[in-house]
This record gives sequence, structure tokens and C-alpha cells, in this order.
Amino acid sequence: MQGLTFDEYGRPFIIIREQGTKSRVTGVEAVKASILAAKTVARTLKSSLGPKGMDKMLQSPDGDITITNDGATILEMMEVENQIGKLLVELSKSQDHEIGDGTTGVVVLAGSLLEHAEALLDMGIHPLRIAEGYEMACKVATDNLQKIKATFEFSKDNIEPLIKTCMTTLSSKIVGRLKRNMAEICVKAVMAVADLERRDVNLDLIKVEGKVGGTMEDTRLVEGLVIDKDFSHPQMPKELKDVKVAILTCPFEPPKPKTKHKVEIDTVEKFEELRRQEQKYFTDMVQLCKDSGAGLVVCQWGFDDEANHLLMHEGLPAVRWVGGVEIELLAMATGARIVPRFSELTAEKLGFASSVKEISFGTTKDKMLVVEGCPNMKAVTIFVRGGNKMVLDEIKRSLHDAICVARNLVRDNSIIYGGGASEISCSLAVEEAAHDVVGVEQYAMRAFADALEAVPLALAENSGLAPIESLTAVRKRQMEEKNPYLGIDCNEVGTNDMREQNVFETYLSKRQQLFLATQVCKMILKIDDVIKPGEQ
Repeated sequence: MQGLTFDEYGRPFIIIREQGTKSRVTGVEAVKASILAAKTVARTLKSSLGPKGMDKMLQSPDGDITITNDGATILEMMEVENQIGKLLVELSKSQDHEIGDGTTGVVVLAGSLLEHAEALLDMGIHPLRIAEGYEMACKVATDNLQKIKATFEFSKDNIEPLIKTCMTTLSSKIVGRLKRNMAEICVKAVMAVADLERRDVNLDLIKVEGKVGGTMEDTRLVEGLVIDKDFSHPQMPKELKDVKVAILTCPFEPPKPKTKHKVEIDTVEKFEELRRQEQKYFTDMVQLCKDSGAGLVVCQWGFDDEANHLLMHEGLPAVRWVGGVEIELLAMATGARIVPRFSELTAEKLGFASSVKEISFGTTKDKMLVVEGCPNMKAVTIFVRGGNKMVLDEIKRSLHDAICVARNLVRDNSIIYGGGASEISCSLAVEEAAHDVVGVEQYAMRAFADALEAVPLALAENSGLAPIESLTAVRKRQMEEKNPYLGIDCNEVGTNDMREQNVFETYLSKRQQLFLATQVCKMILKIDDVIKPGEQ
């Protein structure tokens, strides 16, 4: 019994309590148990890798169904119970947050690294020596990426290189057949809000809105905002041109006392007086808006029916219940100031939009407002259409990945070639470097080189090719021709040269994948004791 110790008189006493109700695994067994859990999670994602990757259908506890092949989404919704499995979920999340793309690849790579570490553990090599070897190999691999990367020159007028890279990202998604159109939409959205001098992109300024109905082809980029609201009165005009916009965060209602209040009315005159007073409030409010020169009032709160009627009567179109985020984006786009009180509304605080129109969809009576032609065109909306909610959500996720890729290229315009070409090249480089290493780490470096080949192997397998034959053929050619741009021909175009196939990945994404996967493996290999509460 591990928690039991004896004092000098031979009396037993317990150091760790309730050891009986806890389950405990130690030593190499603990490492192997961890590796098994990680391999199981990685195996689930393997079939989703690449342009021919399969989708997963996940059902949440409350019955919502999600169909996706985005690694981070799959792992998040799988509700992994195992602690080590959760580490891999965190791994794909951090790749998603930092880079936005490559979430499946990073988990497959981590699973493969751990799988190869298991064979080394069976040989009796200490887990820490394996981790150190992996660290050395990771350095060699990232140095090799530095050598084989290419640089893409692009500008506001020449965005073709960005579009080609985004098309690679979208080729494995549901929008694959429309990848050209979708990539153009994403790149234009990013370039509209990009700060090219600082080489930065604020993704908060790109809003992805969707509406069920229509087809994928109807997806378009709105150079402005799409607000999921309609004009507050059905008789207000449906389209406004060159309009000044007032943005209010105060309600169109008479003021209410803060404390509990009671008004006693015992005569008709008093009631009339109260009604006149209330009407005067509304008339003053509407008049203040008209005096400032506003042609459209956007309000964060609701209107009284009387206020709504008055606004319509005065010919002042209005929108109510617009959310806080949308209010901010609208203020940024139109150049308006958000006004908290009617008394502060002046002509200088108004924004401008060249077109505000209400659009309706099919027979559903759903309406939305499209605000376009704003002076500070720093906020754009991608308006997505899809046959059903599942398709719509998956298109949004796919576009998010492509937007992130375009953003990474604005930050660092280095790319490497996809299709497993960079992994095979790094694998060869690590194997070459392993010859010069003396000691046990040499084995770990060789294992790292073999593990890197998991990505091209999975690509070939998912594309219906013979995995080992395809990989060895490409590997042989890379060695003979010293050409690091040869990868797996997943789409059976007839050439293995990824430059001709236009298959690119961002250098930042691939480097991050290697770093993160190696760190997680190192962390898992260092765990030698797992203590967890026993089953009740």
C-alpha cells in the first residue's frame, strides 16, 4: 500500500489519505496510458485531413447537429473526458486562436510524434531523452522551413497571390467547389480593413452574417454593414440615399422616476394634461432629431408606439433594438458619434451613408438592413447564404479559416508549399542532421523524422491513393532532385510539383504546428504519475 508508512515503534500511519478510493498509474505505464489517449484522439481527426478529408457529424446534448471537418470544432464538441485528450483539444484551440488554420494537422502531427515515442520507450530510452531529441529535431525542421519558404509580393492592386493561398485552405471545406469566389470575397474583406503599413488586420471589423435560404453562390461581400433588423414602421421608405445617420443609446420614451412612483388622476383635465405632457416629450425628441439634420435614426433601445407613429408622420425613418456591437461598427463605418442623450444631438455627431436599404428574403418575411457607401470603409460584412443552418455554420467556419490565412499573409508574406511537401522535406533534413548527433537523442530525431510523414501519409490515404507507395515515390524524387516542392498529388492533376498545382500554406501556420506539437509531446512524456479520484 503506497500511502502507508511505519514509525520507529512499528505503528503504521498514513501520509496520503484515501489512497484506496484513488486510482493511480506510475512510471512508464503512465506515459503509455497518456500516449494511448492522445493517439485515439488524433486517429479520430486523421480522416478529416486534406482536400478529400471526410466530415464529422456531431450531436450536442440538446440535440443540435453540427457537420464539420474543422479540427478545432470537432474536438471542442466531442466532449473529451480524458485529461490527456483534453490537452490535445487545447492544442487545436491554441492553433485556432493564434493562426486560425491547420487545426487538424497539428493534432495529427502530435499524435504521430507520441506514437513513435512509444516504440522508443519500449527500447528502454528515458522519456526525457526522447523529449530532448524531439526538441533538437524541431529546431532542425523549423530551420529547414526557413530555407524552403518562398515570399509572396502583393499589394492593394495585386491580390492574386493571397487568393491562391486562400483557395488552398478552402479546398478541403464544404465550399470547395466555389473556392475561387469565396477566396476573393475573403481577401477583399481583409484588404478593406488591413493596415498595410503596420502589417496588421483587426478581424473584429469583418462581420460574417448569414441567412438560411438561397444557395452558396449568393454569398457576397457588402462594403458596409448588414444589420439583422428592419425599419420600425412598415410604412417607412425601404431605401434611403445619401442619408445622415444619428446613433442614439437613449430610448424614445418619456422619462421615468428612479424611485417607486404613483400618479393619482381624479379628473379628466388632469389626464388630458398628462397625455399632452407625454406627447410633448415625444414631439420634442423627434424635433431634436429633425433639427440636427438626421435622415435616419438608429436606436439601441425600443420606441413607444406613439413615438414610432410620430417618427413615421414626420418622415424620419428609424431602426430600433440594434445591438451594442453593431452600434459600434455602424459608428465606425459611418463616422457618427454615439449620442447618449437627445439634448446632446448636434449636426457634427451625425454619420453618413450613401445607401441604406431594407432587403427581404423569399417568402419568409425575414428582413435585413444593408448600409453601404460609408466614408470610413473600415468595417465590412460577408453575407453568407446556404440551404440549411448546418451548411451555413460550416460555410462561416470555412470563411473564418480563409480570413485568418489572409490575415497571416498580411502579417508575414512567407509561404511554403502544401500537399505534404514541406513535411517530407523537413523529415529528410532531420534524418540528415540525426547522423551528426551522438547519443540516445539520435533515435528520437529519427523517430521525429518518421512522425513528420504522418501528414503526407494521411493525405494520400484520404485521397484514395496507396499511402506508402505514394509517399516513398515522392520522397525518393525529393532526395534525387533536391526539390522541396514535391508533394502528394491529392487531386490527381498529374504532377507532384505543388508550385504548378498552386497548393500553398502560410509559413507561420506550419512553424506554429511544429512548435505546438513538439511542446505538447514534451509535456505528455514528462508525466510519470497519474493520480485521479476513484469511481464513486
